[in-house]
Amino acid sequence: MIYSMTAYARKEIKADWGTAVWEIRSVNQRYLETYFRMPEQFRGLEPVLRERFRKKLARGKVECHLRFDASAAATNELIINETLAQQVIEAANQIMHMTGELSRVNPFQVMQWPGVMETPEQDMDQINKTLLEELDVALDEFIETRAREGENMKALIEQRLDTITAEVSKVRARMPEILEWQRERLHTKFEEAKVELEPTRIEQELILMAQKSDVAEELDRLDSHVKETKNILKKGGACGRRLDFMMQEFNRESNTLASKSISTDITASGVELKVLIEQMREQIQNIE
Repeated sequence: MIYSMTAYARKEIKADWGTAVWEIRSVNQRYLETYFRMPEQFRGLEPVLRERFRKKLARGKVECHLRFDASAAATNELIINETLAQQVIEAANQIMHMTGELSRVNPFQVMQWPGVMETPEQDMDQINKTLLEELDVALDEFIETRAREGENMKALIEQRLDTITAEVSKVRARMPEILEWQRERLHTKFEEAKVELEPTRIEQELILMAQKSDVAEELDRLDSHVKETKNILKKGGACGRRLDFMMQEFNRESNTLASKSISTDITASGVELKVLIEQMREQIQNIE
């Protein structure tokens, strides 16, 4: 399977404690880089998240964002510590009895005593467990998106590889005709210059010129590169760097082919090959 480095996934969680949203997005990058944005109370999850991304991804600049909103019921509910409140009231009554005061205890003053009024503490362990479970779901969807995009890129690259094969076959089929044209052209130049050379010398000149313009080796290598690139695509996995290396090899052969060109047809094929290679290279930049 081929994976793209460009993808996006979103997962929303609703529970008694509130709502949370995971967002994961990535773009191409030479290595794996992960960035996390989350509320401060969840910063402890960052090492766990980093390890999970490291196990499932090989390359890409990945941003993971957690938005968390606690429910109003969980944050606004007040609980009375009745035991402590009773102790505060008894202590206040005792002091009033000692001082001879007859005034009643103000309930709001009792409420303000530290610890009398409490808000329920959220079970952070359970919240963290739920968040991590839902992150795994979002991460799976994220990887599926990368896989679908990767398969689309694979199809585009294979189309261009087939076009390269067709272009190579066209050049190979034209070479005997071009060499014959070259032979006739050389004879014509000698005749126009009224230069008489021995047949052996003419053959030597023809052999030398044929050697300089021989592109059979470059065509064979291009065919070999097409086969190797298809094998890499078939094997899949994190193959972006290997594919990028193959594009360098394609470029080297196409440049040599163009430099040996003695025909407008060969030149046109060389230009077409460079266009196809560049189109593949642009796609490969986003492959993991």
